[in-house]
Amino acid sequence: MAITDWPEQERPREKLLRSGAQALSDAELLAIFLRTGSRGISALDLARQLLQEFGGLRPLLAASRREFCSMHGLGDAKYCQLQAVIEMAHRHLRESLQRGDALTSPGQTRQYLRLRLQSYPYEVFACLFLDNRHRIIAFEELFQGTIDGASVHPREVVRRCLHHNAAAVIFSHNHPSGVAEPSQADRQITLRLKDALALIDVRVLDHVIVGSEESISLAERGVL
Repeated sequence: MAITDWPEQERPREKLLRSGAQALSDAELLAIFLRTGSRGISALDLARQLLQEFGGLRPLLAASRREFCSMHGLGDAKYCQLQAVIEMAHRHLRESLQRGDALTSPGQTRQYLRLRLQSYPYEVFACLFLDNRHRIIAFEELFQGTIDGASVHPREVVRRCLHHNAAAVIFSHNHPSGVAEPSQADRQITLRLKDALALIDVRVLDHVIVGSEESISLAERGVL
């Protein structure tokens, strides 16, 4: 049965208009993006199949062109649409915290960092550089590594802080495994960086570990 034949209250688009996008499941959101299914299958059923095949929305959005287009019912046109949607979301995200904005909400900061870093299949260590009023100077991805970790060099972090004339920083890195729980190595590098930056009077406000479903603050864990 086509979605247009369903009762109106069960159709994804009507549900979105009635209750907002946040009320929709991953499959319903994906069905709206797909717009149409394939022969004998509705857009919603196709969306459910895709989520099952890829293991969820996150790996689907991170799929390569080859992986995405190899699925029945998909192709280059849909892949281009998806990449355009993802890029618009990233640009909206970057504009939500711009240079000169003050960080007034830990939740907003954590969400920003999570959305910037969670999709990488490898580890990325990044830094928010702040002035003495906790206004954003810059966001930089400083180090990249394999899925096993990234090499973080305190000397380079100090150099970038001096370059931006930062008074404070917030570090963040992702765990490609999806599990945000900080390791002992995460704690150790945080303290090493804190000691190194103390020599140039730059405060480390937090280190946020980003997973697929949550992010964890080392400041809240008592490490800083």
